[in-house]
Amino acid sequence: MANAAAATMGGRSFLQVASTEEVAPPLRVVQIEGLVVLKIIKHCKEFSPALVTGQLLGLDVGSVLEVTNCFPFPIRDEDEEIEADGANYQLEMMRCLREVNVDNNTVGWYQSTLLGSFQTVELIETFMNYQENIRRCVCIIYDPSKSNQGILALKALKLSDSFMDLHRNNNFTGEKLREKNLSWVDIFEEIPIKVSNSALISAFMTELEADTPVAQCDLDRLQLSTNPFMERNVEFLIECMDDLSMEQQKFQFYYRNLSRQQAQQQAWLQKRRSENMARKAAGEEPLPEEDPSNPIFKTIPEPSRLESFLITNQIANYCNQINGATGQSFSRLYLMKALHEN
Repeated sequence: MANAAAATMGGRSFLQVASTEEVAPPLRVVQIEGLVVLKIIKHCKEFSPALVTGQLLGLDVGSVLEVTNCFPFPIRDEDEEIEADGANYQLEMMRCLREVNVDNNTVGWYQSTLLGSFQTVELIETFMNYQENIRRCVCIIYDPSKSNQGILALKALKLSDSFMDLHRNNNFTGEKLREKNLSWVDIFEEIPIKVSNSALISAFMTELEADTPVAQCDLDRLQLSTNPFMERNVEFLIECMDDLSMEQQKFQFYYRNLSRQQAQQQAWLQKRRSENMARKAAGEEPLPEEDPSNPIFKTIPEPSRLESFLITNQIANYCNQINGATGQSFSRLYLMKALHEN
């Protein structure tokens, strides 16, 4: 048996074979069971507009991440004791699920959002904390406000590998971003979601399906009023534009200080060179042309571009939502106009 195994390895060592097997294929799809989707929607809608989170459980099988179960996190305040209680709650839930032989492998978490305002530094920090213990994880984002427009606003996100490398080094300077060729659209990667059900559930849902082809959700799509949705999107967009303007002011202040420092360095260098010429004429040793103890040679730290990247991402998200809502609204208005004319 050992000789056969060695022949199969082709002369490679056991460590080489193990390291080869650890290389996982890229994540292609997130497969969620229908019951999990219903649990997420129910939890997020019950506490809307408050933001809630929960744990995703399942299996990591090749290029597919299977989500087979989930449970909600208790709503807590920013307090250490309550935070410790939340961690104990998660461990207790995992233990109970293990005892009843239910999948208890953590594959990520889900959270609700309001009008797609989820691209924050806190989300990235949570991703990095999960990545320390889980090789591959995703975050399921559900937006109840968009679902009220007749759209199942459910998406699976993960951080791109290039962005995670930069975040580990905590280096978001312009030079490093140009070196990695990383822009604001490369922070998150959206993974396609596939909802799966067992054959028995599919057959049962077929029996429950009504004979009429029109359902309530189809009628909701015909609502002509989009004023609240549009107003909130425009309000959030204006806030993001103000935040982006403040970030740009930080960079303008940095570049003004940098140009002022470079001018001071050039003036000091010219003065030192003239002093050295006089000392050389007097037969004395020249002074060094650099003085690290001088404050004008102290490097000015460049502001991080992470916040501006996230704000730009958020602005693009709001613009896409406004564009989609106005397009659908115009289509409904033209439809109603045609019906009235007929």
